[in-house]
Amino acid sequence: MINQNQKLNPKLLKDDIEQAPTRFGYGDGLVIAGKENPNVVALCADLTDSTRTSEFKKEFQDRFVEVGIGEQNMASLASGMAAAGKVPFISSYAMFSPGRNWEQIRTTICYNNQNVKIAGAHSGVSVGPDGATHQAIEDMAITRVIPNMVVIAPCDAIEAKKATIAAARYKGPVYIRFTREKTPVMTTEETSFEIGKAEVFREGKDVTIIACGPLLYEALKAAEELAKEGIEAEVINNHTIKPMDKETILQSVKKTDCVVTIEEHQAAGGMGSAISEILSQNYPVPMEIIGVKDRFGESGEPNELLEKFGLTAKNIIESAKKAIKRK
Repeated sequence: MINQNQKLNPKLLKDDIEQAPTRFGYGDGLVIAGKENPNVVALCADLTDSTRTSEFKKEFQDRFVEVGIGEQNMASLASGMAAAGKVPFISSYAMFSPGRNWEQIRTTICYNNQNVKIAGAHSGVSVGPDGATHQAIEDMAITRVIPNMVVIAPCDAIEAKKATIAAARYKGPVYIRFTREKTPVMTTEETSFEIGKAEVFREGKDVTIIACGPLLYEALKAAEELAKEGIEAEVINNHTIKPMDKETILQSVKKTDCVVTIEEHQAAGGMGSAISEILSQNYPVPMEIIGVKDRFGESGEPNELLEKFGLTAKNIIESAKKAIKRK
């Protein structure tokens, strides 16, 4: 059953649930962070409107820098600002930041443990018609391996706002990934959020389903369908990919003895891989990892692409039954 202690959207799983792109939450959160701390500054690489950094620019024009199409310069500039006491947020499409400027993020930001926040918009295949060159499905893999980096994938616009505010308060490098398309708003202002702390959104005993980002909604839909067949799935919102909430994950998996993970990312190297590292060393159980299977994205409508790449409730249901059979 849905965990009411999490104070979720009362319209959860209903047809009229509100939808909004998670990047909108970033824009809102950045303004709040800017009001809370005068040292917060924002930089963007010629995508101010798309990344919603435009909201910050309207409020704090003297604390905004348009770098232009120079993501590598943007990362290094932000590192210098952080060294001078600022709290810089840098934004672009995730394919370009952290994609194009990975080495500058690694060396000028993380190696020096500078207090820079990286906002990667338009992540995943649901970017849609822009196609493979703009669909970042490797970004969590390339950021989570860098020392000192925190990696967050918010499930909806409200959680994205909270993650942005929390990142501004956190001391050290943070990467947050956002989506382009509207997705269901599952949480409320009262729903708990803490960096490094996963939440159980649905309680169950037969299989653990762990999701990050907007695909959490597909996990909740799958759990409801499984319940009709007498299978009770526990669904975890694992928004922080690094540091991973080992305690919550192990507590759930020790109860269900099998797990399914889903992410809008390569199946290799992302959240599922990180969870498999925890389980293999602490509590090995049957596991199914749902993600993009070692290929690039392609052009298409967002929902069509999610279906083609096997990232829907239907695929979660199939994987859950496989995992249960393997117990």
